[in-house]
Amino acid sequence: MSSLLLQLLAVVSINLKSMPQRRWISLSTVVAIALVVVVLLGFLAMANGFERTISGSGADDIAVVLRPGSRAEINSSVAFDQVRLIEDAPGIARGQDGKPLVSPELYIIVNGVKRDSRTKANVPLRGIGEKGAELRKDVKISAGRMFRRGTNEIVVGKALLKQFEGFDLGSTVTFGTTRWTVVGVFEAGGGVFESEVWADLPVVQSLFRRDNQFQTVRARLTGPGGLNVLQAYDNGDPRLKLEIKSERDYFADLASQTTDLIQKLGWPLAIAMAIGALAGALNTMYSSVAARAVEIATLRAIGFGTFPAFVGTMAESLVLAAAGGVIGAAATFLIFDGASASTLGGNFTQVVFDFKLSPALIAEGLAMALCVGLLGGIFPALRSARMPIVAGLAS
Repeated sequence: MSSLLLQLLAVVSINLKSMPQRRWISLSTVVAIALVVVVLLGFLAMANGFERTISGSGADDIAVVLRPGSRAEINSSVAFDQVRLIEDAPGIARGQDGKPLVSPELYIIVNGVKRDSRTKANVPLRGIGEKGAELRKDVKISAGRMFRRGTNEIVVGKALLKQFEGFDLGSTVTFGTTRWTVVGVFEAGGGVFESEVWADLPVVQSLFRRDNQFQTVRARLTGPGGLNVLQAYDNGDPRLKLEIKSERDYFADLASQTTDLIQKLGWPLAIAMAIGALAGALNTMYSSVAARAVEIATLRAIGFGTFPAFVGTMAESLVLAAAGGVIGAAATFLIFDGASASTLGGNFTQVVFDFKLSPALIAEGLAMALCVGLLGGIFPALRSARMPIVAGLAS
């Protein structure tokens, strides 16, 4: 056993020390694998950042009320009479003024222009009720002030302001035929609400001709059991029959739709590129075996076994793959981590988010790189182990 271990260490050491002799072909393999990792981790960081932004916006003590079968606000509708029934429902918390902590809301899609590409994109304009801001966690006005009720004033999310032009504090924007004044910028803990524009609900209803129309209702619950109580009340009243879920579950469902799509785009592209990198790795390792034919045959002639020759070639391939994986992960972190972007969310509007690279995602990238190295090295390693001594010495 000790003799085999010494042989393994000797052959692996010889292989690795000889790599500079094949520096250019080895470097091409490292770069190809690094590009595969960058592409894969770029998509995964995008999906992770989007999911964190959406899912992190939800709270367990907030109920979201939608029309049955509606997975997003844009497709929902809640009647005026149903809003009144929800305000009087059990399980709904009340403020210090005794009023129910309920916010009926209207969700309108308007046009915005992206700062980087200067192209038009959908922006959500949300008409919120009197309790709307209070029902969202970590919301604070970071510049300017809150809009005044009954006026054409709006406040914009910090993330939206970063990605879209024309929403600077004090500026005037036009939605449809109506001009609005930006009077404030708000933060919401980096959540999805920072990608929205907020205005007074009755004003939005009037100017967009949606009188007494709502798309969703948000309500603060009395406690952990409040959601079940509210759902039971809804099921027992034929005038309601709405879909009620916690805000956290609602956003988790929205996030899963888009993150699944991003990953379904990222993985096939990365696998296709990995096949190309695999071809390069095979070429590199076959060239390595050919260049070391005399060396391999000599070692075999003086008593080295076939297994050390196999392991030595595999070690070289895995080292190249690991180097590509580490370089790719580092490049992805430097280029993408924390970078701001926007993409369509579940309501078909732009959601602004940051790319987020996590240790678990880096591990996935390194695993992909090592798989390329493993597959790219196994057949050349078998050739190295099976090479006849006479053929090797004659080459």
